[in-house]
Amino acid sequence: MSIIGRMKPQHRVFAGFAIYAFILGQLFTRLPTVKDAMGIGEGALGLGLIGAPVGTLIALTLAPPLIERFGHKRSMIAALCAMSVFYAIAVHATGPVALFLLLVPAGLTLGTVEIIINLEADRVEATLPYRIMNRAHAFWSLGFFGAGLFGALMAQIGLSPQLHLALVVPLSGTAVWLLLSDFSAAPKRGSEMTGPSSMVARPSLAIMALVGLCLSAMVLEGGSIDWSAIYMRTIFDTAPYFGGLTVATVALSQALLRYFADPVVDRFQPVPVARGMQVAMAVGVVMVFFAPNAWIALAGFAMIGAGTSALFPLAMSAAAQRTDRPSSVNVAALAQFSFVAFLLGPPLLGFVAEHVGLRWVFGLTLPLILLSAALSKGLQPETETSRH
Repeated sequence: MSIIGRMKPQHRVFAGFAIYAFILGQLFTRLPTVKDAMGIGEGALGLGLIGAPVGTLIALTLAPPLIERFGHKRSMIAALCAMSVFYAIAVHATGPVALFLLLVPAGLTLGTVEIIINLEADRVEATLPYRIMNRAHAFWSLGFFGAGLFGALMAQIGLSPQLHLALVVPLSGTAVWLLLSDFSAAPKRGSEMTGPSSMVARPSLAIMALVGLCLSAMVLEGGSIDWSAIYMRTIFDTAPYFGGLTVATVALSQALLRYFADPVVDRFQPVPVARGMQVAMAVGVVMVFFAPNAWIALAGFAMIGAGTSALFPLAMSAAAQRTDRPSSVNVAALAQFSFVAFLLGPPLLGFVAEHVGLRWVFGLTLPLILLSAALSKGLQPETETSRH
C-alpha cells in the first residue's frame, strides 16, 4: 500500500481508465455464447444491447451537476463498483427485452465514469509539461485487452458467462480499492469557465464538428467490440477462444498506438495524425470486408484498432480546452453523442448483419471515414481556428 500511496496523479487516471474498460469489455467477449443461449438473431441481440446506450445518454445528459455535487472521487468509485454488478446481473437475461432493461442501469454508471475520467485526464494534463490524454486512453485499451484475454480464457475452460461476470465483481472491486481509494480530484484548468452549468449538455456547432470527426472511430471501435467475436464464429467457424482473442487484438493494437501517440501529436500536430488514423481505418475495413480467412480478418481488426486509437482522445482534448462553456459541459456534450454512437451504432448494425451479412457491418463505415477526413481541421486549437 505504501507504493500505491505514492502513485502520481496521472497514474491514478491511467488506473481508472484500465479498470473501467476491463469491466466494460467482459460482456462483449461472451456475446456469441449469450446470443446462442437466447436463441436469437443479430437484429434482436442488437436491440437488447441498446439498453446500455440509453442509460449512457441519460447519464451524459444529466450527470454533470450531480458529479459536481458529490465530487469526482465518490462518484467514480461508486459508479465503477456498480457497473461491474449491473453487467453481472445483465448477463442473466433470457431474452432481448430483459437484456435491454438490465443494461440501462449499467449505461448510467458507464456515462458517469466517462465524464469524470476524461475531465480528470485533461486537468492532470494541464499540470504537466507533456500530453497524457492519448496515453490515458491507451490504458483504456489495455483494460479492454485484459478483458479480451480474460474472456477468452473463461470461454476456453467452459465457464458460463454468468459465473464469468460474477467473478469480475470482486476482481474489479479489489482493483478499485487498491488503486483508487486514495484518488483526489485534479484542480480545474485556469481557462475553465466557472459557475453553474446547464442540466442538459447541449452540443455547440464546434462540438458537433468534433462528433462528426470521431464518429467513424467510435462506430468502428464499437462494431469491432460488439461483432468481431460473432463475425469470427459465423464467417470462419472459429473456436470459442478466438472471439476473445479478436477483441483483445483490437484493444492491443489500439493501446500500443495510443501509448506512443502523445509525443507524435506534439511533433506533427493533431490534424496530420488524425488523417493517418483515417487511412489505417480504411485499410482495416477493406481487409475485414474481403478477408478470405480468419487470420487476414484478424490483421484487419488490428488495423482498425490502430486507426481508431487517437481520434476520440484528440477530440476530447479539443473539447475540454474550449473556453466558450464549462469544460464539463463540453466534454459531456461530445461524449453524449460520440460515445452513444460507440454503443448505439453497432447494435443497430445488427440488422445489417442479419439481412445482408456480417461483412457489411464493417463495410458500411467507409462513408463515415470520409466524413471524418473532411472534419479533421476541427482538431486545431481554438485560437487557430478562430482566425480563419
